[in-house]
Amino acid sequence: MRKLLLLGMAICASFLGFTQSTPKYSNEFLSIGVGARAFGMSNSLVASADDVTAAYWNPAGLLRQEDKIQLSFMHSEYLAGIANYDYLGLSALVKDQAAIAFSMIRFGVDGIPNTLELIQNGQINYDRVREFSAVDYAFLLTYAQKTAVEGLTLGGSAKIIHRRAGEFTTAWGFGVDIGVQYRTANDWQFAGMIRDATSTFNAWSFNFTEAEKAIFESTNNIIPENSLEITLPKILLGAAKKFDFNEEYSLLAEVDLDINTDGKRNTLIRTNVISADPHLGLEASYNKIIFLRAGLGNFQQEQNINFEQEWSFQPNIGLGLNLGQLTIDYALSDIGDQSAALYSHVFSIRASINAQN
Repeated sequence: MRKLLLLGMAICASFLGFTQSTPKYSNEFLSIGVGARAFGMSNSLVASADDVTAAYWNPAGLLRQEDKIQLSFMHSEYLAGIANYDYLGLSALVKDQAAIAFSMIRFGVDGIPNTLELIQNGQINYDRVREFSAVDYAFLLTYAQKTAVEGLTLGGSAKIIHRRAGEFTTAWGFGVDIGVQYRTANDWQFAGMIRDATSTFNAWSFNFTEAEKAIFESTNNIIPENSLEITLPKILLGAAKKFDFNEEYSLLAEVDLDINTDGKRNTLIRTNVISADPHLGLEASYNKIIFLRAGLGNFQQEQNINFEQEWSFQPNIGLGLNLGQLTIDYALSDIGDQSAALYSHVFSIRASINAQN
């Protein structure tokens, strides 16, 4: 019980201790990804996104979907089930020239112990321990349009961000994503996307009682103040090629490059201004029914037990089953140090409604 309370106090202090806006790692929950297909390919889907999840990966890809209406849902758990990550998407083709979509993303940690009032007048009272949730939401409204250039499509998403931690703090934000896809006659696919193209602004508002403020002061903690958090643009580039060996077997290969503009990160390519993270994915298909996927990404430099720097990477694998109106995808994603074998199981389902003939 003591360890649980200490964990609760640590989480409260870390989350509520946010006092200044910073561009680095802002709204990072929106960099996780959606759809088990993408997870199995190490999020290498900017150029080849062609279903409802394209509203997230590249809005221009919405026009590639083969069905009139698509509905998708995904669930995964992180940190041994402490955090839950969910996605819901709905898309529809508007005639042959445009497509629209609505998406919702939720990342949350529930049941966090609030121990601010655990001790009063020198007495410990566990009845004062309450629970709260730290939750991040994103709502995306997406539109894609064909152009006069054969094979070229454009798209954009307007997104609303809502983040909160119990009754202590809330944040509202707004941003825009834009993307482009180009597909050649011989199945080469090229794409670019700017996430948070206009920068995304989160306005944080904190709400503490006088008693809670007194607790912060007595424990030498800083009382958070209302602030503005800015998420700088992120550029995603991708190139993909589909190889059809015969009528039954095919292979899709994609290489992507994520370019962050918020300064130096622990990535394969890094400067004081930008950092670039390459990743690649493969998808083998049998008769467009069974799919095998694999990917590599998240290249980082780490310090081993001998205090030596070495490079690590994140391998992912996945499976897909197309049952006509229903597609089921699964991915086994390595989200931690490889030696710790910390994996996340990701499941997603996509339903086709009013499929085109």
